[in-house]
Amino acid sequence: MKPKIILIVTYYWPPAGGPGVQRWLKFVKYLPQFGWKPVVFIPENPNYPLEDKSLCKDVSKDLTIIKNKIWEPYKIAEKLNKRNKKFKAGQFDIGQNQSWKSKLSIWMRGNFFIPDARVFWVKPSVRVIREYLRENAIDALVTTGPPHSVHLIGLALKKEFPNLKWIADFRDPWTEISYYQYLKLTKWADRKHRRLEHKVFSEADITLATSYTDADKFKAKGANAVCITNGFDEAEMFAWSASINEKFCLSYIGVLEQLRNPEVLWETLSEIIKENPDFQKDFQLKFAGRVDDTILDKLSQSNLKENILNLGYISHNEALVEMKKSAVLLLTNFPQLSSKGIIPGKLFEYLATGKTILSFGPKDADVQRILEETHAGKHFGYNEKTELKAFLIKAYGKWKNNEHTLLSKNTMQFSRLNLTKRLSEVLSGLLNKN
Repeated sequence: MKPKIILIVTYYWPPAGGPGVQRWLKFVKYLPQFGWKPVVFIPENPNYPLEDKSLCKDVSKDLTIIKNKIWEPYKIAEKLNKRNKKFKAGQFDIGQNQSWKSKLSIWMRGNFFIPDARVFWVKPSVRVIREYLRENAIDALVTTGPPHSVHLIGLALKKEFPNLKWIADFRDPWTEISYYQYLKLTKWADRKHRRLEHKVFSEADITLATSYTDADKFKAKGANAVCITNGFDEAEMFAWSASINEKFCLSYIGVLEQLRNPEVLWETLSEIIKENPDFQKDFQLKFAGRVDDTILDKLSQSNLKENILNLGYISHNEALVEMKKSAVLLLTNFPQLSSKGIIPGKLFEYLATGKTILSFGPKDADVQRILEETHAGKHFGYNEKTELKAFLIKAYGKWKNNEHTLLSKNTMQFSRLNLTKRLSEVLSGLLNKN
């Protein structure tokens, strides 16, 4: 049977690093097993904040990749905010930490570049893809954001090719994202963001969400929304072994900014260290990724400073090894109730390790639902100090007694292979409507 063709428009692609690139990298890897031939459209000269060349191994030599040049005005923002590159990485200084240059760069981001600074890629990309569609038959078009400007490419093509089956994939929400309130938007800019979001929801044949809550929110805004979460690559997770760590290691893997800083955890760990000399000797707090300088500075002034190991940014493969060497894996979310639909991509790789997961975020979050369903860990609010302390002491006791957790059977629903099967079913259902 001749495979069906799916054209995927994405800004992030190897050698880009971080969780954003992995969702469609893995879908592309496994879609051929379900009768789909992917074609990928990416920028020729992107400005990636992180790179991880180890991800290139998942890109098939037979994959058709179309590239188109992009102009990005991020260098302007970087000059205004030279202290670091958080602007590019989606991080924000808040409160007293903001300089006037940081404030200006954030204001420019929200009001000058709508929906984002990759908007200048839209018209040139529409021209290139338009010609491709006229010469090549495809069965489905996917746009995946952020950057949400990529969805404007789909919007324009859908207008020109009404019969085109368009799937708008939202790895993160648009106007519902937690930092939206910090963009310092004018009323005009806010209306434009929301108007464009509504057009995408209205015109896309299917809107994919990565969480249950986001799918419900998108439906309420008029989208034909389906939830397909992120996941873990079974072959990859089980291919990497790790040496035994002699420490009771609590690890955070990834980017940690001020808005998701679990201060209650640092306070609780400090208390346990004061009260238990054995814990102080055995404990290690490990960071692998990009941690906000303000968080690190404060920790360096606490009694945790001798227990901290900061590895900095490491490759995805190295991150998997560090996960497996840990006793407890830390996950943090924004505290606002509006963020309960955020499911960090690393949760699924955490699940695949079988290690205990410690999560922070709003009550009734989607992460909490998954942890309870898989019996993989515990989710806390940022004020549940007593319960948190009991959890940490219990986890330390299990480690001390060399008790190991086992991978839950419920976890396999989040394997990349099974998720791609689900995606293929959604795509086939869309094609069969006509």
